[in-house]
Amino acid sequence: MKPYSVSFGGIPDKYSSWKSSAFVVLPFPIDLTATYVSGTRNGPRAMIEASGHMELFDEENKIEPYRAGIFVSTEIPVLTTGPLAMLKELEKRVKAVTRAGKFPIVVGGEHSGTCGAVSALKKKYEDLTVLQFDAHADLRDTYLGTPWNHACVGRRIVDSGAKLVQVGVRSISEEEDRFLRRAETVKSFYASEVRDNLADVTRGIVSSLTGNVYISIDLDVFDPGIMPAVGTPEPGGLDWFEVIDILRDVMRADCNIVGFDIMELSPLPGIVAPDFLAAKLCYRMMGWILAKREEKK
Repeated sequence: MKPYSVSFGGIPDKYSSWKSSAFVVLPFPIDLTATYVSGTRNGPRAMIEASGHMELFDEENKIEPYRAGIFVSTEIPVLTTGPLAMLKELEKRVKAVTRAGKFPIVVGGEHSGTCGAVSALKKKYEDLTVLQFDAHADLRDTYLGTPWNHACVGRRIVDSGAKLVQVGVRSISEEEDRFLRRAETVKSFYASEVRDNLADVTRGIVSSLTGNVYISIDLDVFDPGIMPAVGTPEPGGLDWFEVIDILRDVMRADCNIVGFDIMELSPLPGIVAPDFLAAKLCYRMMGWILAKREEKK
């Protein structure tokens, strides 16, 4: 039984079964460690519901990505034992997806979910790099009593042994600034740098990516003018075309994209534009993945 009233994109069963799908969407409806506005538990459902109203033709890549198949998994269950148990469940599912030769996509839900996906992929790909789009560095060692808080996801990525490249950061603590000054495996591109010189920053991002790459998008990387539906909105964010331009070059780079997530959607009653933006971004990224595969043939 499907957990939502529509499949991703509202596509028919022919294209939304496990067997026929190249992509697997893993909903992570968790906001256990939300520190400001709660509600990201409703993010996966809102995103997938909004996706049913998209045009399914990708005008940039000139394809219909849904024809490769998009399966939506049942939700990661909310467990009262704490965030680590839910991250372990997500890790297990990402492993199953990659073992089956399918492409994992996590939708959330608080950003801590990225830790579960990265843990699974780091065991499969020793040279993993994580490209994190985010308003916040998320490099605290612990926050509010747990190392698995959504404010710690970047730090846990570094601890996993993966290289970390951050884009759009515009809010950090003194602790995180100290950590960045000595971290050898972290490269941060601030939102102000993107605004000042998008082309140079994009080249810097692409040159930092090698081997296998996982992309994590915290939706608060966008300016709250177009993405108000997040738990911790920060002024001065990126716009749609800035993010798209960076991602386009990343997707065309000489690296292997092994998965991605879109996190921290906290739906606002009566305002569906942010839900639709998240769904459209997810679908566009699927299009780029398929286009790159075609180029390699």
